[in-house]
Amino acid sequence: MKLRDAPAACPSLWRCLPCPPAELRLDLVLSSGQTFRWWESSPGAWTGVLGGRVWTLRQERDRLWYTVYGDEDDDDDRDGRPAEAAKPDGAETDRVLRDYFQLDVGLPALYRAWGAADPLFRKVADDFPGVRVLRQDPVECLLSFICTSNNHISRITAMIERLCRAFGRRLCRLDARPFHAFPSLSALTGADTEARLRALGFGYRAKFISGSARAIAEGLGAEGLHQLRTVPYAEARRVLCALPGVGAKVADCVCLMALDKAEAVPVDTHVWRIARQRYSTALGGRSLTARAHQEIGDFFRGLWGPRAGWAQAVLFCADLHQGQQPAGSRDRAGGGRGKGSHEEEPP
Repeated sequence: MKLRDAPAACPSLWRCLPCPPAELRLDLVLSSGQTFRWWESSPGAWTGVLGGRVWTLRQERDRLWYTVYGDEDDDDDRDGRPAEAAKPDGAETDRVLRDYFQLDVGLPALYRAWGAADPLFRKVADDFPGVRVLRQDPVECLLSFICTSNNHISRITAMIERLCRAFGRRLCRLDARPFHAFPSLSALTGADTEARLRALGFGYRAKFISGSARAIAEGLGAEGLHQLRTVPYAEARRVLCALPGVGAKVADCVCLMALDKAEAVPVDTHVWRIARQRYSTALGGRSLTARAHQEIGDFFRGLWGPRAGWAQAVLFCADLHQGQQPAGSRDRAGGGRGKGSHEEEPP
């Protein structure tokens, strides 16, 4: 099956969920630095890896359409031919998508509450509806966000792609493009992992990825990392910050996007500037210290309430899309704010 096929072209292989744009905008959520495994495979269609399967998603009016592709292991006689769409197991695939996009959380009511509390939020809300926080696999989220320090979205996406191709199980091939699962912890704990990652261009992050993978494998384990969903935010944050390469911003990203801590507010230098320039010049002091992280997070939690991290995601997305550079311009990492940069000093 070709990626360009529309839902109507193959109805038996596509399913849909009711999902109006006010509840979800794929183009905003999947391109704004929460996840790095999706690409716009054709206008309005997004293809990526979720739960060890390859999916294509498309929105049409008030419905979210999706199809799931067969695993290469499902057809030993394919002889390298591209994967075909598999008839989805409806109840299970619906559940996976509803969980991933947290569709049980009603977004319009939250937008109204945040707008009532914050005139600045109200100014951008109408132009950026449907921005919600994903619920990701904790291991994938953690190791991905270790790659984000002093980096920008396009470069992070390329790094994660190289990581998955080098260490992850191959799932299928679509239009000559191979797709791989995110690596397991065991795949990243070999003695040569750091050297291989450095050869792939990960730089100092190679040590942190291999070190954190090893620390989790030898300590909490993947299941223990998942279990942090059940502990208080402060405790989950403390456990994460003890891992190699995990500072306050990375820990808050994982708490918010993988561990059900909706109150977590990730603060990088960009969010720090938003807080100081648009809310109060007294916020966060003169540099992004641990105290500044806490102060800015507490400020936004007081302003927006228990889902402050979700409201921050809307403002971050709005600022990212409003500030995108013209086509052909170069992203900048490190010293300047490039398109979709995640700036944080190396630990």
